[in-house]
Amino acid sequence: MNKQNKIIGGLTLIALIALVAAYFSPIWWVSLTAPNYPKDAFPDGIRIHFHFDGVYNGCKAAGKGSRMANEIIQKDLGHEDERYNPITDAKKDIDKGAEGLDCVHEMNTINHYVGMFPIATGAPVEKPLAKFFFGFFAIMMLAFAMPKKKARLAVLSAGFAAVAGWMLVDQFVMGHLESHVQAYMQEAGAFFKEPDKIKVWGDNVRSISQLVIFGLIGVMLVVIAGTAKIRPFQLLLALVPGLLPVFFVITYSAWLWFFGHNLHPWGAFTVKPFMPTVFGEGKVAQFSTYSYPYWGYGLLLIIFACLMLALLIRRKQLREDPTAE
Repeated sequence: MNKQNKIIGGLTLIALIALVAAYFSPIWWVSLTAPNYPKDAFPDGIRIHFHFDGVYNGCKAAGKGSRMANEIIQKDLGHEDERYNPITDAKKDIDKGAEGLDCVHEMNTINHYVGMFPIATGAPVEKPLAKFFFGFFAIMMLAFAMPKKKARLAVLSAGFAAVAGWMLVDQFVMGHLESHVQAYMQEAGAFFKEPDKIKVWGDNVRSISQLVIFGLIGVMLVVIAGTAKIRPFQLLLALVPGLLPVFFVITYSAWLWFFGHNLHPWGAFTVKPFMPTVFGEGKVAQFSTYSYPYWGYGLLLIIFACLMLALLIRRKQLREDPTAE
């Protein structure tokens, strides 16, 4: 029994380290390629990286210093006139080549042509609250590693109290919920010129976020009560965070469907509603699309493998030893 508990603890520790690393890692990448985006400036096409807390530029700095990349940077920075000397004046700009090749902005521009929402408007509730869900999962994993019921409940109670307090202070006392709503409305308003609708969307994000915040606190109480009253309930402490790779793919696919099926008439080109590529290669108009998991998704699979193995060991303990807590 002691050896099994040590194995469970070791597997959970590996999963916990992978969980922390996964939050800061690119989980999935998407790239668009087209003839008007030559490899000299965009070696990987128009590429973006999806993290749990947002979408980031995936363009490599490999294009910096190239003639095409420098032209793009100069254009973005307003240096197209003849007085701009690429030798004496461009060094600082070219050193910031990765910044000049902002593929999130570029993809937003492309999407705008077909009437698609800006990328940043996707998952407006999930992204800012992701860190608290990760805290929630981390506490569940730590509690699962505890071999004794009393210690398990102590970890859950203290850990959930800390996560709940952090979430309430961050979102309400420090005003991050409201600042996020305003940023969401500003991002949507940059492309969608209907302020009345945008206000409704902002109100919806605020209301749903509040519901999720207090709902998560309610779930914490249910987890503590379930662990205290139902012996096999402790297996859920590993099962739920272990399914993170499944949760991500479901959420990612759902938002892709939303973007592809909620096109707006302000697009320069008319495209029928479509399901963007979730995994693999696809084609939209003149663009070839690529969508694949990145190395951060590998961390999620490590979490899954470690926690499922630990869960099976704990389940075996519960079945073979009626006195096991």
